[in-house]
Amino acid sequence: MTDRGEEALTLSRNTIQIGPSQMQWTGDELVISFRERTTPHIGVLEGEIRITPSAITQVEAALSPDGAHVWRPFAPVARIDVAIDRPGWNWSGHGYFDANFGVRALEADFSYWTWGRFPTTDGATCFYDSTMRDGSQDTLAVAFDDEGAVRRVDPPPRAKVARSPWTVRRETRADPGYKPKQVLAMLDAPFYNRAVLRTQIDGLETDGVCEAVDLDRFRGPWLMPMLAVRVPRRRRWPG
Repeated sequence: MTDRGEEALTLSRNTIQIGPSQMQWTGDELVISFRERTTPHIGVLEGEIRITPSAITQVEAALSPDGAHVWRPFAPVARIDVAIDRPGWNWSGHGYFDANFGVRALEADFSYWTWGRFPTTDGATCFYDSTMRDGSQDTLAVAFDDEGAVRRVDPPPRAKVARSPWTVRRETRADPGYKPKQVLAMLDAPFYNRAVLRTQIDGLETDGVCEAVDLDRFRGPWLMPMLAVRVPRRRRWPG
């Protein structure tokens, strides 16, 4: 993605467009079309992603005690269809759509967190484990079915996962005695890792998307200049 100025932003009831890319809700599915420069800023990636929810939830979960940070799982169970202009980058499968909202920067309140979403026989189970700046910890564990119904569940114990190539600490939830492992690398950065992990929940072995975020590293003065180089920036639009 590219950081752009305000003139590149267009909003309507069902569409957000930033430069050449947009997200549009059709009433039945979310259509994401994009044309973006890739790192190291020499190529162009173009395609379309369609997310068709089995149901839309009305769930909002506070991630901090004062409600300054909120997780919104719009479509925790969905079908995803991906069409990208690269050989082998077109596929369909099990997907989801969620978002985080907040009134303060994440690094102002959080020190570290992990999140994971694992498909189950009738939906998906999600785990949020966070450590606040004051050292307190919180866990959110919820299960969704295909109709969008949600219920809190008792999470299995925390289980360590091998550190990322950038040595970001990783963990998830797993049945006692089960050792989770990475089955697919997705994104690795000095402060962030996203990967597909295999774990076991209530006797079911399942592969899910997980992330680990080290916000102590993120707010370090050595990292911000790296982000400025990593992400393309365009102050004007078109451009």
